[in-house]
Amino acid sequence: MDSITQAVLGATIQGALLGRWQGRRALLYGALLGTLPDLDVVIDYGDAVADMTYHRGFSHSLLVLSAVALLLTWLVRWRHPHPGYSARRLLLAIGLTLLTHPLLDSFTSYGTQLFWPLMPTPTAWSSIFIIDPLYTLPLLTAVLLGLLFGLADKTSKAPAIALALSTLYLGFTLAGKYMAEQRLEAELTRQGIHAQALFSSPTPLNSLLWRILVLDGDYYHEALVGWFDQQPPQLARIPRGTRLAQALSDVPAHQRLLWFTDGVLRYDQIDQHLVVTDLRLGMTGFHPFRFDFAHWENGAWQVQQKIQRWPVGRGDLDHLWLLWARIWQPELEVPLVAWASELTKTVPETALQRTDDPY
Repeated sequence: MDSITQAVLGATIQGALLGRWQGRRALLYGALLGTLPDLDVVIDYGDAVADMTYHRGFSHSLLVLSAVALLLTWLVRWRHPHPGYSARRLLLAIGLTLLTHPLLDSFTSYGTQLFWPLMPTPTAWSSIFIIDPLYTLPLLTAVLLGLLFGLADKTSKAPAIALALSTLYLGFTLAGKYMAEQRLEAELTRQGIHAQALFSSPTPLNSLLWRILVLDGDYYHEALVGWFDQQPPQLARIPRGTRLAQALSDVPAHQRLLWFTDGVLRYDQIDQHLVVTDLRLGMTGFHPFRFDFAHWENGAWQVQQKIQRWPVGRGDLDHLWLLWARIWQPELEVPLVAWASELTKTVPETALQRTDDPY
């Protein structure tokens, strides 16, 4: 999730458990602890694929963070003992503040290595968009109330209420994911399509309209499914360019990307570049994680020594507004095939040189 959400989640948890004794400081301590796991973004792992796939690794491991919680609890009790609360309550507060960070991240589409150093496919329940105001708003309100009025008397229950509301909303997103996948699977059965894999995620900034990808050999099908739809989902069939993947079969970075994304990738030849796109993230036609893997030289693909990010724009607001309109008007046609074709557009050579943009 975004840093603001993680900060207010941590602040709310610490405020709920220790606000009675620590007052407003509990909100500050919780916000700092809640964002601690994301400090791994400052590490340069060597290239763009490594930076993506090692993020949310050791710093998001439940095993590592549990050890950190024990260590911090011991240090705090040693240096600043407080007669008002026990070591058990302090451990609960610190542990929950740290561990809820990767657990919440796991509800997004990115992929979180909860069990590092073990190497299962990163967890991506993909039921909530990386920024969702409806999840964040109760937590932010509780933090603001705590800062303005303290954490005593009438405002002392605000953090607990906010946590309950946000958790209920998270449950609603899981219900939406189940609804969307059930409707799409019924349509796949009706059309006789046997999916190799299925991936669903909410469209940007909401949990009412869902985007579903179905891998089917050299193609993938994409559909939108909303809570208010009355008709079966409409499937858009889009080339996936899997023949290009043969040139990367022995490339370790490509193997790692396959593992990290569970194979939900698309391959495009753009001019003399072989570009690999993570289809899970963003929205149709705008996917922030694209990689320039190889160049066509002397009649063959030459893999980059250092794989770089393929330049990506900031998204099209017209596309976003159309998706929002589609929530309330199920009959509205969204040109998914046309949007997906935008992934093959060339970019200026100057943009190719800006490969160190943060993400």
